[in-house]
Amino acid sequence: MQRIARLKESPSQTAGPYVHIGMLPNFAGIDGVFDEDLGARMIVGEAKGERITIRGRVFDGVGAALKDVLLEVWQADAQGLFPSQEGADPAFTGWGRQAADMDTGEFAFETVKPGPVPFRDGRLMAPHVSLWIVARGINLGLQTRIYFADEDEANASDPILSRIEHRDRIPTLLAEPKGDGTYRFDIRLQGENETIFFDF
Repeated sequence: MQRIARLKESPSQTAGPYVHIGMLPNFAGIDGVFDEDLGARMIVGEAKGERITIRGRVFDGVGAALKDVLLEVWQADAQGLFPSQEGADPAFTGWGRQAADMDTGEFAFETVKPGPVPFRDGRLMAPHVSLWIVARGINLGLQTRIYFADEDEANASDPILSRIEHRDRIPTLLAEPKGDGTYRFDIRLQGENETIFFDF
């Protein structure tokens, strides 16, 4: 009888400090790997559309800002096209990666306001940004979306937002305009006003 050596699953680990070392070496103080960290700039030329900055912090269940969080965003350009699609804006990457400030926990993405993109049934989704979060204490990255509070009509007909049963939780997905092209989007991992997370 042949014995098959089985490997046991190793214990899950949190992300730890290695996320920054591997994904943002310049931020972690390791020079010479890349001229700048991948995803540091989403706008790489004269991008079309409205330039905006999305700012926020990620809060844990007791209301403390996570200072070692790393975030990635994906989005369409101002025309609603992704980089791989014909006619997409070559001056816009559609993807960004940032670490929160280690003192304040604040993150910021300089981008363009995305255009609406089609849902699989042909309806248009409201302008939005997909967001992925990882940090110490988060075993699997969390996914959510950033919609814009000043897009009332588009948000009302969005096929994803319309499926959320607890309507009072929708504001946890809305970035609030603060003037000068800045939007505020704070993320709460637990507790009151917990952000909606998706399992895509």
